[in-house]
Amino acid sequence: MAFAVAAVFSDHCVLQRNKIISVFGYCTSKTRIFVELKDKNGRLLSKNTRECKEGKWKVFLAPQKENEDCTLEISWTETCAENSEQKISDKIESKCNNSKQKEKIVFTDISIGEVWLAGGQSNMEFELQNCTEGPAELLDKDGKDGGKNVRFYYTNKIGWMDNKFYEAEKNTHWQTWQEESKKSWSAVGYFFAKKLAKDLGVTVGLIGCNWGGTSASAWMRKEYLENDKDLHTYLEEQEEATKGKSVEQQCAEYDEYEKENDVWQKKFSQMYEKDKNLTWEAAEKVLGKCPWPGPKSCKNPYRPTGLYECMLNRIIPYSIKGVLWYQGESDDYKPHAYKKVFTALIENWREDWNDELLPFVFVQLPSHRYMADKDFRHWCVIRQAQDKVSKTVANTFMTCALDLGQFNDIHPKAKKVLGERLELNALANVYERADKESAISPNLLEALPKEDKILLTFNNAPEGFTYLMDEKVLQEYKDMEKNQGSPLQEDFTGFEIAGQDEIFYPATFAFGGMDGKMNSIVLFSKKVVEPLYARYAWYNYGPAPVKSKTGLPLQPFNTLANNKNEGVNHAKIQQIMTVVS
Repeated sequence: MAFAVAAVFSDHCVLQRNKIISVFGYCTSKTRIFVELKDKNGRLLSKNTRECKEGKWKVFLAPQKENEDCTLEISWTETCAENSEQKISDKIESKCNNSKQKEKIVFTDISIGEVWLAGGQSNMEFELQNCTEGPAELLDKDGKDGGKNVRFYYTNKIGWMDNKFYEAEKNTHWQTWQEESKKSWSAVGYFFAKKLAKDLGVTVGLIGCNWGGTSASAWMRKEYLENDKDLHTYLEEQEEATKGKSVEQQCAEYDEYEKENDVWQKKFSQMYEKDKNLTWEAAEKVLGKCPWPGPKSCKNPYRPTGLYECMLNRIIPYSIKGVLWYQGESDDYKPHAYKKVFTALIENWREDWNDELLPFVFVQLPSHRYMADKDFRHWCVIRQAQDKVSKTVANTFMTCALDLGQFNDIHPKAKKVLGERLELNALANVYERADKESAISPNLLEALPKEDKILLTFNNAPEGFTYLMDEKVLQEYKDMEKNQGSPLQEDFTGFEIAGQDEIFYPATFAFGGMDGKMNSIVLFSKKVVEPLYARYAWYNYGPAPVKSKTGLPLQPFNTLANNKNEGVNHAKIQQIMTVVS
């Protein structure tokens, strides 16, 4: 008999409270499965049984309130011997036994609390040890400041399901603060979970399911990309690049690339250690063009659907409260399709978890641009798409990070503020335990042209606004524009207006508007006699001077609907989006 419990179950795992608990795994013969959940005194909390013939088995336990130091017992027995000699298949997971007798595995130190999936690309992947606040946080060896209330499971991070994949998956397990591996936890996820654990008084578990440099298309089932002409292009590009190549040839090409890339990355790391101001262009002049992300192939983890198959599907349908999502950077070459692809991803995941209102709390991309790049405003289009998703897809809640970008670096090093903003957003909108107007950034409600002015009205700004220009960021923006031959106008404020000709000019602003309301702003300019359109922070990187009185940045906006010509091009420097250790 071949039987396995999914690798996401281990000692120290966190089970979602107040929700049906899904326990699952795989079998290759007819098997009777028994699952029991007990408290620290051995008292039975819930039990269930199920017979599995072949494939993925699932056993569901009754919802439980928060609890600690529980045990999860899973036992199984073969009920039919006809397949008893069948070897375990490559698709069977790690914790396996071959026997005709009743077998049992017991997981201990189980917490029942809150579970969130931390998904996305490198800024979600960015490790605690590498963030600005990480070293101080890691000094707390016992986690007395709150780290002990967070646990972390990292989904097996291999993008091709061969023997290496299954062997590595055996070593995955839920990690606690007492382990050295905590330094590699998602920094954003950790600060979110630590604050949430404190506010709710329960243990919080994170499931890391992220990979630097990945498109949203890598995290989706194929049919969700096939059903839309814009999204189908992700598949078409992959198919065209691999046409006529066997699986063996594709794998060989990718293996050769990995060797080359490892050498390049090691040399780059050595150069970076000597010069922290090293630019990507300077590195490539010395080392040659970086081979990342490698050839399109069936083994390349960035392929469409690849990480859905190799990572996400390995932990479905583990019971979770919601999804933290930080992604979009790698879809900046298709910014006008981002609303579709992100919406489809949410629909895909909700279907897989059988939860049509599974909460998504996600990051609106911060400011970013490399000095050598033009401002193609493709990140503006991504941010606008993210805003539209938050307004059109139920139970999605966006956290603005416009002011948290880092000059000339796609990986802002400071992660605590963002993690805690995400937590406040979830606390208000998912748990309904905080004021919603104070938890979400001000966003545009209405733009009303009035003679030579435009009156803007905003949500989530009941006490009005503050304006503080970050002179350092402003100078960085000026330098980038000057470098591209388009010096910034002296009357720059972050606000712009345009008339019928759709040409934008810097706008003077006044808080309170013409009606005196605290949540209003009026814009005007001598260069625009009859303004029709307004925009704010419409640049890839630049200042975010306007904030609510609660300290959250005003979300960028553009009332000109016809912006299809923006974001068509993208940065020629396709920097590696994985994290350099």
